[in-house]
Order: sequence, then C-alpha cells, then structure tokens
Amino acid sequence: MVTKTFFRKIEKLWEELNKELALISEETEHMIHVSEKALIKIDETIREIKSVVTDLIFESIAEEVYFFKSIKPLFLSKFIYYSKILSIETSQPSAGKKELRKYYENELLKLKRYHSEHKDFYIYYHRNATYLDHKYFVRGSYDLTMELSSNLYNFDEYFTTSHDGMISQIMANEMLEVYLLDKINAIGQLPLNTIAQFPLSWSASKVSLVELLYALHQTNCFNGGNIEFSEVIKATEKLFKVNLGNPYKTIGEIKSRKNNRTKFLTMLNDHLNQLFLSSDE
Repeated sequence: MVTKTFFRKIEKLWEELNKELALISEETEHMIHVSEKALIKIDETIREIKSVVTDLIFESIAEEVYFFKSIKPLFLSKFIYYSKILSIETSQPSAGKKELRKYYENELLKLKRYHSEHKDFYIYYHRNATYLDHKYFVRGSYDLTMELSSNLYNFDEYFTTSHDGMISQIMANEMLEVYLLDKINAIGQLPLNTIAQFPLSWSASKVSLVELLYALHQTNCFNGGNIEFSEVIKATEKLFKVNLGNPYKTIGEIKSRKNNRTKFLTMLNDHLNQLFLSSDE
C-alpha cells in the first residue's frame, strides 16, 4: 500500500472513530457503560490499523516517525483513557463524598507520579523536540542506554517502537487529569454561576481558543510554566464561561491538520502585521 493511501485511510478511521465515540457518549452518561462500548470500538479500529502497518514499508523515516509519534498515539491513548476510567469507576468506594473525593485525588496523584518518573521524556514530547525521533519512533531502532519499558521484549516489533506507548500514556493521562478534576470539582467546588461576572466573552471558535492557550502554555506564559495545561483550560473556561470539551482531542486534531496547523495564530500574526503596516503609511 502506498503510504499516502495509508494515511488517508487512517484519517478516515480517526474521523469515524470519533463519530462513534460521540454517539456512544450521547446514549448514556454512565461512564462504565460508555467505557465498555468505547473500548470495543477502539479495539476494532486499532486492530484494523495494525493489520495494515505490520506489513507496511514506509517510504521514509520521516513518515514512520510521523505515524508512531503523532498518529498511533491518538488511537492508543483513547484505549488507555477508557480502560483507566473503567477501572476507576468500577473500583470507587461506596462511601461519602469525603472518601470519594480522596479516592479521585489519589488517582490524580498517580498521574503526577508518572509525570515525575518520566520527566525527561515528558519535556521532550511537550517541547516538540525531534533530535531523538529516529531512535524513539522507528521500529527496531531503540537504544539500550536510554530509558526503556520493562515490557520491551513483549512488544510487537512490527507495530511498536520504544516510545510510542509512552506518548500514548502521556496523552491518556492528560485526558484523565481533566476527567478526575471534573469529578473532584463536582463533589466540592462552587458552581460557575457563583463566580463574579467577567466583562469579556470569547467570540472566536473554541478550537482557536485551545490553539492559543496551548501556544501560550508551551512558551511558559502562565505561572512560569509551573502549571498543567488542564489547569489553564479550566481557569479559562471559568473566566469566559465556555466549555472547551476535551482540549487534548482538539490539540490532536490541530496536529493532524495537513496544511497550516497554527491557523489561528497565523491569522493573528497576519492581521497584526497588516495593522502595523497600515499605520506606517
């Protein structure tokens, strides 16, 4: 299969999967049922992708890196996310709000521990570094002097690189953090309508706002960089009284754009430059 055809097929599978997951979420708000149905659909999709990738010879290292760094983790992170939600919700204590809040907070701490344990790679990924991509995201090219999973020899060498699973876990953890914070806030936080009225409202698209916030976050514009992106999203949602949905899904869609990934930022730059040029005339 020509890789261009392959990537078009993957794009179509991604669109179809998100539509299916949206329909599943609309059927019920019970997260155990949502997770069970979502996992079945995601598993089917990943198996379909695996059946093709196993025999696929990428036309360049850049294409192989792109698949294992940016495409496969989109699907696998969804599977990890719903698997963890299923585990969390089926194991939650039958107790009062205090114990339930503590339970969710402990799950949140587990995510932070993972972040700390893999801090170097976490920084590499979120800074969009590329200098080790040829080792991290090319099949059979791992370096034994690097941090590797203890399950390395259990991996399918035709469908797995040394670090695509770690990116998937990071992406899943970021989605889980949003989920857990929502659960914690629902137990004890004040509703949004108790917050003082903010005089500004966001009138551009929600995707544009996420793109802007992600750019600001990645350049350490908030709290000197000592804040999670999910916290930036939640603070902005409260400020503008807007629901940004799953920001990590939005970021994934922005990364998957074929042309002009930073569409909103480019527009801001072009308009501001044009304004300055006009004022100089």
